Amino acid sequence: MSFKDKILNNQSPWGTPPGGGGPSGNGSGTRREPPSLDDIIKNFQKTINKFSGGKSGGSRPFILGLIILALLYVASGLYRVLPDEQGVVLRFGKYVHTTQPGLHYHLPLPFERVLTPKVTKVNRVDVGFRPASDSGRSTGVGNVPEESLMLTGDENIVDINYSVFWVIKDAQKFLFNIQSPVETVKATSETAMREVIAKNEIQTILTEGRSNIEIEVQEITQQILDEYGSGIQITQVQTQQADPPAQVIDAFRDVQAARADRERSKNEAEAYANDVIPRARGEAEQVLQQAEAYKKEVVAKAEGEASRFLAIYNEYKNAKQVTQERMYLETMEKVLADIDKVIIDKNSGSGVVPYLPLPELKKTGAQN
Repeated sequence: MSFKDKILNNQSPWGTPPGGGGPSGNGSGTRREPPSLDDIIKNFQKTINKFSGGKSGGSRPFILGLIILALLYVASGLYRVLPDEQGVVLRFGKYVHTTQPGLHYHLPLPFERVLTPKVTKVNRVDVGFRPASDSGRSTGVGNVPEESLMLTGDENIVDINYSVFWVIKDAQKFLFNIQSPVETVKATSETAMREVIAKNEIQTILTEGRSNIEIEVQEITQQILDEYGSGIQITQVQTQQADPPAQVIDAFRDVQAARADRERSKNEAEAYANDVIPRARGEAEQVLQQAEAYKKEVVAKAEGEASRFLAIYNEYKNAKQVTQERMYLETMEKVLADIDKVIIDKNSGSGVVPYLPLPELKKTGAQN
């Protein structure tokens, strides 16, 4: 009879004690002794062997298998976070903590699980166009007018295509605060771009203002994403194309060419003015300086002559005869100093015929 049958028949699984009697102890023999610990263990092993289908030694592989399974289950909690990842540990679906790159441990399923998003991977979102790809290579660009056409500050329309590059800066916020990261980045960047385009004129957008627009759009987009608690970092906004709509691009280019001609003519005129005006100002300044010098010269000469006249006049009042002779001699000295002359002493004798050097006078006249 089996161990189970003995229990069901209200019999002792350890056998009937000597002297008979049932479990109530009504037999005629002596009272039964309790079974020893060895007997209990042996009987338990026999029962296990019956359930496992083996003999007395078959329980060891079964227990060993259970132990191995338990160890494998416990070891399944080991996980590794790569250098470009962050580990987000969830306990029954609720965030617990974030782990950095390296080897870590979490409670095995179904208690905890780990998500490892790539936090250093640079992601790209294209707005206003969709690159057509063939076997991983870009083969063309498909424009999306509902995204690319925007109204400028001077009430013109610009067709602008740009790309937004972003990375994950906080894995926990990225996984739990936003449902669709790509669509969120796209919508926020488009909102920021429309705001910036509406504050600028089309000429600035198409020429020198692109870099400033990209920086401003990046700042506004990052501010909106931070308010959402998205855990996303915008690294760059890059303008791919900015043109007028295709329907008016030819006319716009003609206007641009006309503006370029106007600027060129204006620059040439300014260059000519910058060359002529300084030269004219210099010549005028030179004439003024010469006039000022001549004025000073004439005034000084007149003042000197006036002073000389006053000095001579004072001497003349004191000695008229002497002054007259002096003035005569000075005058004759000045007159005779610049002419050819022949001096004949009146006491040298009579009959001297005055000599007039006509050839010498002709030479002197020709030289003058």
